[in-house]
Amino acid sequence: MSMPFYVNPEQLMLDRAEFARKGISRGRAVVVLRYADGIAMVADNHSTTLNKVSEIYDRIGFAAVGRYNEFEALRVAGIRHADLRGYAYDRSDVTARSLAGAYSAQLGAAFSGAEKPFEVELIVAELGESSADDVLYRVSYDGVITDETDLAVIGGDVEHVAERLRAGFDPQASLDEALAAARRALGSSSIEAAVLERGTGRRRTFRRLPRQEARRG
Repeated sequence: MSMPFYVNPEQLMLDRAEFARKGISRGRAVVVLRYADGIAMVADNHSTTLNKVSEIYDRIGFAAVGRYNEFEALRVAGIRHADLRGYAYDRSDVTARSLAGAYSAQLGAAFSGAEKPFEVELIVAELGESSADDVLYRVSYDGVITDETDLAVIGGDVEHVAERLRAGFDPQASLDEALAAARRALGSSSIEAAVLERGTGRRRTFRRLPRQEARRG
């Protein structure tokens, strides 16, 4: 009778974390930042059809890096979660906090118990009635949630991108100025961008920017 192969649990978690981080680091970065009239989500993305930033619900946006098939499945699951909660209770009960918690549970369970962890990292952004009420959550491959204040960066070369973005960051900047700061931080002209914009009078605040508008400023 053969003996089962033993792996130190701590080493197993370290190996799984390293596996997930390598997959994520191969993806081009995404930045999410506040500006005067809302929240901008900007991705270094050469594809014009495979989106990294999307709408989840009325005032909630989603940004992701890593394996496309994995974060696309998470995006769809988030929409279903939001629709069900909004239908069962009220649209105002759908929040970035509840959505980030759901993503955290799913990513954490996969990290600790599935055959392989998700190779993704996410940002869930919610537009508030005022800038003081804006919310940004970064959710890591292991389910850890970080509450960001003004900006968040995920993907490859995070430290350098975040450093460049903070150097030119102004939460009261115009949209064009915010897009220009994001482009400089990403170091790319292949930009996918969308905004959650305040003061439009629309229930749904998400707007995807045409590529030419994303390159302005």
